[in-house]
Formats: sequence, C-alpha cells, structure tokens
Amino acid sequence: MVQENGVPVGMKHYPAEFKADAVALYRSRPGATIKSVAAGLGVNTETLRNWLRAADGRRPGAHSAPPAAARTGVDDVQAELAAARKRIRELEEERDILRKAARYFATKTRW
Repeated sequence: MVQENGVPVGMKHYPAEFKADAVALYRSRPGATIKSVAAGLGVNTETLRNWLRAADGRRPGAHSAPPAAARTGVDDVQAELAAARKRIRELEEERDILRKAARYFATKTRW
C-alpha cells in the first residue's frame, strides 16, 4: 500500500463519537449482522468488528471468545475474593487466640 507521511493512503480516520455510535447501533439491532451495519454506515466490515472488540476491551484483530469465557473471569475473581475473606477470618481467629494466650502467660509468669 502506498504511504504518505507514514500513513497508508486510503485509510480513513473516524472520530471516537462515530465509532461509539456505530457500536451502539450494531448492539441496538439484535438481528443485524456486522456486515449489514457496516454497509449501512459506509465502513469496512473489519473496521466495525475492530471497534466492537475495542468496546469490549479486547485487542482489535483478536479472535472472538465466547461470552462464557468473560463470565468465567468474573467467577474466578469472586471465588478468589471468597477464599481471601475466609483466610482473613482464620487469621483473625488465630491472632485472637494468640493474644489471649499471651495475656494468660503474662499473668502466670514472674521472671
């Protein structure tokens, strides 16, 4: 592709608002395809697909992952949080036992 000032000629730059509106338009039409929405907006199909990936927080050009995979990440975080809270409770209980033991032995020991 011919380049001019480091930018390939023919590449269009779209404002962020246009990109966000295009993503919102696609998502507001449950039966629409990326191809049909892209054609209606006059943008390349891959361009719209990349905007959708970017809006989902994925890297443009990455293969799509099933939504369950994203949910699994949330479930993993929730499980890790629950385990951390359980461990905190255990440590607090151990600390309290040690404090009581220290008080007990402090009164019984006369050096």
